[in-house]
Amino acid sequence: MIKNKFLLVTMATLTAITLTACGDTEEDTNPADPDNQVEMTEDMDEEKDADAGHGDMNHSSSGEVPEDLMEADNPTFEVGSQAVMSAEHMSGMDGAEATIVGAYDTTAYALSFTPTTGGEPVENHKWVIHEELEDAGDTPLAVGDEAVIAADHMEGMDGASATIDAAEETTVYMVDFIDTESGDKVENHKWVTESELSAE
Repeated sequence: MIKNKFLLVTMATLTAITLTACGDTEEDTNPADPDNQVEMTEDMDEEKDADAGHGDMNHSSSGEVPEDLMEADNPTFEVGSQAVMSAEHMSGMDGAEATIVGAYDTTAYALSFTPTTGGEPVENHKWVIHEELEDAGDTPLAVGDEAVIAADHMEGMDGASATIDAAEETTVYMVDFIDTESGDKVENHKWVTESELSAE
């Protein structure tokens, strides 16, 4: 009798330990667990931040350029030629084959601004060129300078006050390409810099 009681107590203890261990394992992998929810939310936020400010980007444009923008005399990639893009300004762009529509010598800026339509600030937006800034003068701006944007690459950009994050004197290209994710044709996209293009 004592043996049976001892056996029952032992089995009950082992069962309790096993259930507790299983419970811990399930808790760690349970997607409804509050801790896991926090981690999942943080991961989603990080992905969102990686593309922050480019969700309202106008892939295509009319092809119009500022009157004072100078065409490049001897661009590395001539109008009508093809090149592969290595740029991630927006989804569907990196690795796409581009057809060169225009090539211009200017200063390209990466800049930060708050959209005039409200919403979250846009950081390190690429690219706005010198001729797309109001009263920018003839001298290229430097990192930290402020300017007003006179371009509508995305909603809330035109008329926004911006801070220059980076400046690059280069040839910029207007391009046509097929979005690698959506399959849509993008026409007259502004802008891709020379360093973001490579021969096929």
